Amino acid sequence: MSLPKILIVDDDESVQISLALLLKQNGFASITCDEPAKALEVLEREPQQICLVLLDMNFSLQTTGEEGLALMAQIHQRLPHLPVLLMTAWGSISLAVKGVKAGASDFFTKPWDNQHLLQLIRTTLASRGEASSETQTRQSLDAQYDFSEIVGEHPELLKILATLGRVAKTNASVLILGESGTGKELVADAIHRNSPRAAQDIVKVNMGAVSSSLFESEMFGHVRGAFTDAKADRKGHFATAHQGSLFLDEIGELNRADQVKLLRVLQSQTYQAVGSSKTEKADVRIISATNRELAEQVAQGEFREDLFYRLNLITLRLPPLRERRSDIPLIAKQLLVKLCQTYGMEPVQLAPSAVDWLSQQAWPGNIRQLKQSLERTLLLVGKASLEKADFLSVEEESGVPQCRETSIFSGMTLDQVEKLMINKALDDHAGNLSRVAKVLGLSRFALYRRLEKHQIVVGEAEADSDSKDAANASTTKASQV
Repeated sequence: MSLPKILIVDDDESVQISLALLLKQNGFASITCDEPAKALEVLEREPQQICLVLLDMNFSLQTTGEEGLALMAQIHQRLPHLPVLLMTAWGSISLAVKGVKAGASDFFTKPWDNQHLLQLIRTTLASRGEASSETQTRQSLDAQYDFSEIVGEHPELLKILATLGRVAKTNASVLILGESGTGKELVADAIHRNSPRAAQDIVKVNMGAVSSSLFESEMFGHVRGAFTDAKADRKGHFATAHQGSLFLDEIGELNRADQVKLLRVLQSQTYQAVGSSKTEKADVRIISATNRELAEQVAQGEFREDLFYRLNLITLRLPPLRERRSDIPLIAKQLLVKLCQTYGMEPVQLAPSAVDWLSQQAWPGNIRQLKQSLERTLLLVGKASLEKADFLSVEEESGVPQCRETSIFSGMTLDQVEKLMINKALDDHAGNLSRVAKVLGLSRFALYRRLEKHQIVVGEAEADSDSKDAANASTTKASQV
């Protein structure tokens, strides 16, 4: 009986040869072909022998990526459990991201890093082997792992939890991607809670709030006298997280200069406190998160490619709430229970009309926005059972931008929705950037980047009491671009 093989589909013979040689040197069998029709023939002839497909995005002079996506769709239709890794150039990262959202296991870029690619292949094959032919149930996952803070039973969420459980046991760095409010911090907590490092702390750092001038002191600490205000020794985040986990939230906000400093520590596993000559061991597990597409930032020169590889050994991509609407009733009910406990209130129920209405909304702010809507209505209505009419009346009276009906955002892109929400918040708070950032759940630095991204001009008249910080943030922002 022949060994399982990896199918390489690429019209460039040199790519075929290079990949086949790399796989052979590392104990993998392979088979190559140069066009979609031949790939489908191989899969039809040897469906049980192919364990993974390495698939190029283009097979002609076209560079739209549609040929690769079309072939991937045909492969999934015939062999839905066969994993596919897409190959792409840095210039077409967005196409590969589209492919991952359409069902590819992951993607890698050409030219590739051999060790990163081999690790990606091994991880993908391991995930396929442990997942078996059927998706695990929520009950079976809960019996193996502690996912108590993550609510939902949607198939896409269950796939993420199954992967999360497997990688939590390792020391691999994990990159969590997802829109704002999708629960990236909860996932980071779950990784740490289910890891061998659970007895130690998980230290959380908002990278968008760490100014470049204080980066080394914040991350690595300093000794007394290292600079003017260093009146005592101070431990940095790496020292505080020793033998635990370090969660780097909003990693996409880190500027290029600080990316180099972080990369140096991840490569050497050592660091020095500011003003000290003593080398310390960086025994931490790195978990990072961002609502940006880091691969696209690499392609645009905004994020270092070598740091990207260090951070995304394992990537977890969280779906937005609108893509798992069946989980909204479960999430809403759990949030309501916790809110009642927080405010010392008697238990409050959601009427069927309220559940139906909540499930129909777009929730561009995801779980965070859902929680705010529940909290506002709970506090203002004061009833034992909340109806749809209660949410609508509170929304109208408070003047807070809500979803109302999903059709409001019909035809709008996510960027357009984000720009609309920022402009509405600026109007509601008279341009006070501190309040706008707080309402939107962003750091001031993250808000500045979005203002620039959407070309939203803010006048000087509305500068608030911390205008000095705003000027510093503008300087930091300029250095990041």
